[in-house]
Amino acid sequence: MIRLRGVSKEFDGKRKVTALQRLDLEIARGEMVSIVGPSGSGKSTLLNLIGGLDRPTEGELEIGGASLSKLSDDQLTRVRRDKIGFIFQFFNLLPTLNCLENVALPLHLRGWPRRKIEERARELLGLVRLSARVDHLPDELSGGERQRVAIARALSVYPPILLADEPTGNLDSETGAEILKLIHEVHERLASTILIVTHDATVAESCQRTIGIRDGHIVSDVRREVMRA
Repeated sequence: MIRLRGVSKEFDGKRKVTALQRLDLEIARGEMVSIVGPSGSGKSTLLNLIGGLDRPTEGELEIGGASLSKLSDDQLTRVRRDKIGFIFQFFNLLPTLNCLENVALPLHLRGWPRRKIEERARELLGLVRLSARVDHLPDELSGGERQRVAIARALSVYPPILLADEPTGNLDSETGAEILKLIHEVHERLASTILIVTHDATVAESCQRTIGIRDGHIVSDVRREVMRA
């Protein structure tokens, strides 16, 4: 599903910063993988490259057999739109739109018929157990509820890849545990390939595989049997 060969990423500024250095990595379809490491290690850079939000300085990155480096900007936008869902730490909901409208927004951008959009948005809000909150604005929701809306929005087209950057980092431990459980439920139901950048050991160890990054290098790759109730 996801393959990196010799991938490096450099950022130019007053000083050149090498965020990732010649990474080789394969992630199979349907895997749930956590990415861990200290701040500045390159975790979020890796997630942004896989999500097509940035391009590598060198090396090859493939999603579903397609080389992202060979795609035009328009083609890369379509890959992000059709194949990848993003969950962020700070929700990124539009404050003037209610839950239903926030979840529906990506589908409007795809030009879906209005009735189909509303059906899908309500279905997704039901999936994240927010059917009673469809008309509420983000400011009327708890942090956990807002993250549930963000997850529903990320799932709008049932993407084969779901990328989460510290999805529990802005939540208290109890709410974070609920969101983690929900992400696992999504994984079990949709069989999406899920990558989670996290500093939380509980989140990392709940995944089938944990990749450790330090100074732009992969320093560990642990696979485990995850037993869930």
